[in-house]
Amino acid sequence: MSTHPHPRVLALADDLSGAAETAACLHSPAHTARIELVRTPDQLTAQNAHSVLVMDLDSRAMPSAAATHLTRTALQNHASRYPQVFFKIDSLLRGNTGTTVRNACTRPVVVAPALPAAGRTVVDGVLHVHEVPLHETGAWQAEHTNPPATVAELFHPLPCRSIPLETVRSGRLSTELAACAETGDIPICDSRTDSDLDEIVAAANLSGARLIGAGGLAAALGRSLHLPESPSAPASNTDHQLLVVVGTADPGATDQVRTLAASGVRTVTCDAGELIDRGPRDADLARILTALERGPAALTIDAPEQVGAARARNLVQGLATTVARAVERTHRPVDLVLTGGETARRALDALAITSLTPMAQIHHGAVHSRTPSGTSVVTRPGSFGDTDSLIRIVEHLRPTDVNGRLNK
Repeated sequence: MSTHPHPRVLALADDLSGAAETAACLHSPAHTARIELVRTPDQLTAQNAHSVLVMDLDSRAMPSAAATHLTRTALQNHASRYPQVFFKIDSLLRGNTGTTVRNACTRPVVVAPALPAAGRTVVDGVLHVHEVPLHETGAWQAEHTNPPATVAELFHPLPCRSIPLETVRSGRLSTELAACAETGDIPICDSRTDSDLDEIVAAANLSGARLIGAGGLAAALGRSLHLPESPSAPASNTDHQLLVVVGTADPGATDQVRTLAASGVRTVTCDAGELIDRGPRDADLARILTALERGPAALTIDAPEQVGAARARNLVQGLATTVARAVERTHRPVDLVLTGGETARRALDALAITSLTPMAQIHHGAVHSRTPSGTSVVTRPGSFGDTDSLIRIVEHLRPTDVNGRLNK
């Protein structure tokens, strides 16, 4: 049994899949975590008895002023009760990352957005995706702005200091962080491996700096807490129906859906234009319900062209409303697999689900949680996972169904 005390941790995330990823890294059997789906600043006054409180502020696409107000309110109402505060940002630096850092800087901070498990590293202050600088990739193709050439560019005009890999690995990092705190510089740490992130967390703990990073840094924080290993979560109730919702625009999702369909999971495709302009259609709902009666089903979008940012929000909302209507019309509880943070959040909002309890991480970023009513929800960032990602998730929830189909 570990003799290390488990400090209370407050984590603030800008989207739901990131919140779930963080919670999965920080929870343990003895120290439970709770994910709160925050809708208004008023909700941030609620008390919470869990050792780990992860708040999905849903702020990634918010105007900067609204994100600032929500983040500051969360800190004012909760930070005093949680000695450790972690700020979860996107591993591709999308959303209000600069706003998050500016709000966190009421105390010394350290920024480390690397996510080695997904090929995302920081070298010379530049975020790389599989060794290619972020601004030279197409990772921001769905965004309405260009990606930053350096991490520090996001925080202009705040002073920043790039911390090279040599310093991260030197054993002198805590001294460097203390020097940044004295000068008011924001340290941005290079990191290529999980071990580098472990060094950053250890140095931040010594210097008292708040941690700002992606899922890689959350996992390093979890390792530093010496949490006992969680037992494997039991499969969800097989009397429940299972719907996989693929709302991501990531190109890799097409191959994941194709692989899932080849295993025998029935696929229902909705027209993107119809979802944007009209929302749920009775014909689509009927096809979803029919597929669910026959076993696990997948819901996808037919969007032959790139959808602009404004219409993309309407598309996600149309998809989420379709999911909610289908769930409401079934005669049995429905477990959900939701890919893409915004898709997941809009779907749970439409179903009036306000909190989740993390159970297990199926693979990196794919987190199995339970709702207050006992149904399962698996969330996963849209860009995560290999070709077999969706099969692995369904197999975790319904081992008999998927194994039976795959073995035919």
